Amino acid sequence: MKISIIGAGNMGGAIARGLAHSNLEIEIAVADLAVDKLDELKQECPAIKTSINSCEIVEGADVVLLAVKPWLVQPVLASIEDKFDATLQVLLSIAAGVAIDDIKSWVKNPDDAVIFRAIPNTAISIHQSMTFVCHSTNASAEQVAVVKSIFDELGKAAVIEERLMSAATSLCSCGIAFAMRYVRAATEGGVELGIYPEQSKEYVLQTLRGAIELLEATGNNPEVEIDKVTTPGGITIKGLNAMEANGFTNAVIQGLKASK
Repeated sequence: MKISIIGAGNMGGAIARGLAHSNLEIEIAVADLAVDKLDELKQECPAIKTSINSCEIVEGADVVLLAVKPWLVQPVLASIEDKFDATLQVLLSIAAGVAIDDIKSWVKNPDDAVIFRAIPNTAISIHQSMTFVCHSTNASAEQVAVVKSIFDELGKAAVIEERLMSAATSLCSCGIAFAMRYVRAATEGGVELGIYPEQSKEYVLQTLRGAIELLEATGNNPEVEIDKVTTPGGITIKGLNAMEANGFTNAVIQGLKASK
């Protein structure tokens, strides 16, 4: 399988690096106008083909992945129009907020075009992204499986309806920043309690790992595990109640709604 990635920025570069070190049998090509980014990518992953010309890497690719800013999707598609064949090649976009119908309107033979959207998060650089995938109605089961397998190599992928992409973006793409903010807040709280900053962060991170492992191992609702810690009159329930009194759950929900 040949995958051509247009854009070597944070996401495009991370996807290229991740796939280069994956178990998939693929050829990877990346195009970008920033020569320094391409040189850095080539130095890390010599097998990746690089070019400053998008048309050069598009021809003959099985999957063309657009890793550009949303406002660049249309001009990039226009620039590769003569080389991209929507009837033979899969088009995959990770541009947030750019709908499949919009992308269809910018390619030749739109009714035959097989188009996917994917929303990863920044943990894709360490193969731990939660990525959501949706697709045009004419995508085959085999094509869906291929695209999902790409992102399963870079963390975990889920195929969802396009109408849910905004919600999924808030929950997991924006959500990784929300999780970071909890880590920062808990670390600062630890410092206020007398623990040194680096130690506080280390302790918080391990606590979160433990919480994740517990939920994955047991399959329990979080409240089941919370109940195991909250003894009557104990310090944990006092802490939880103080957090709720200051709007913890509501703040999280409102943050998700605001980012949708």
